[in-house]
Amino acid sequence: MFPVLDMPQRLLMGAGPCNVHPRVLRAMACDVIGQMDPEMTACMDETAELYRQVFCTKNRHTLLVDGTARAAIEAALVSLVTPGMKVLVLRIGRFGLLLTEIVERAGGIVCPVDVPWGEVVQVENVKAAIEEHEPSLLVTVHGDTSTTTAQPLQAIGELCKEHGILFYVDATATLGGMPLLVDAWNIDVATGGLQKCLGGPPGSAPITMSERAVKAIMARRHDEAGIRGTAPQGDGPVIRSNYFDLAMIINYWSAERINHHTEATSMLYAAREAAQIALEEGLDARFLRHRKAGAAVAAGIRAMGLEVYGDDALRMSNVTGVWVPEGCDANRVRTLLRTEFEIEIVSSFGPLTGKIWRIGAMGVNAAKHKILLTLAAFEAVLAGENVPVVRGAGIDAARAAWEAQQ
Repeated sequence: MFPVLDMPQRLLMGAGPCNVHPRVLRAMACDVIGQMDPEMTACMDETAELYRQVFCTKNRHTLLVDGTARAAIEAALVSLVTPGMKVLVLRIGRFGLLLTEIVERAGGIVCPVDVPWGEVVQVENVKAAIEEHEPSLLVTVHGDTSTTTAQPLQAIGELCKEHGILFYVDATATLGGMPLLVDAWNIDVATGGLQKCLGGPPGSAPITMSERAVKAIMARRHDEAGIRGTAPQGDGPVIRSNYFDLAMIINYWSAERINHHTEATSMLYAAREAAQIALEEGLDARFLRHRKAGAAVAAGIRAMGLEVYGDDALRMSNVTGVWVPEGCDANRVRTLLRTEFEIEIVSSFGPLTGKIWRIGAMGVNAAKHKILLTLAAFEAVLAGENVPVVRGAGIDAARAAWEAQQ
């Protein structure tokens, strides 16, 4: 039997998940109640309101999709994409390719805008692609952890509004850690996850939808036979998933409470508590803490004598890439960090596999002491592997960088 209960607590300093906030763990220990219990539906309504604030939106249709962050991504795309629809996909790394995969499976025609990994799509290239392809939907990742880069969104949202295009953003890795102004940036649908900056466990995925997006989704309404009432059904193509059918999930979260599935009660508690914690801290304070964390990691790595991956101006605040020095066994370093210090960092994907390490500092782990511990352990392991590092300099630089951020 796998000795889960005997495992020491590990410091998860990779690209997510991060360690779960103790209050979230306690919330998950509360008893399960019936899905149509008035206290349960009140909890759903309260959670929706909390996530309106987290997403910086007034969208009425803000709710949770049961499943990991990818569940909300898939729900959004299969519910928005109709067969033959042109979809502009901005691809800045692995997760832009994931959006391509889901759009294609939903029957959409992908119009890709590619950039080399580590770069972002410039707004003039987005404008040119819109004019060339005339898409109905534009989709992008906000922060692609595979490349540690963050795609600027505001100007793209303005373009989408100007051209009447629906705008979807995958904010799995940034929600609660970097600004995401859904209404101000004209985002029609945004999805997130708990396991990154919100400091919760994977298993529940927040989503918010504009009225414009909901109109498009409800045009495809097709209630399953066992729950279908007298409400008019949509005349558009049926959404190609039952579980991820946002038209039915919207009705489940609405005042009608048309049953769709059994709400994941413990994950609802976790999501509510994670949002409550974020709002108690204050979003601006939380964003600053993540900026401090990212700056401290980058400064510490450079002072050690290592090279940070990517462009500082484009980097996510919660994940930092580090080039693996020539001749260094990248996997062995990760293993030693885990087995000797109980600290986890990760590699990347695709063309960056084995070439960079990714150090994350998000949620409860975007804390000065956890960053210092990670850098100290990293330095010790590298020195033991005969990688030339400047001993002690990383800690001093990280402390100074943390304090310098405003």
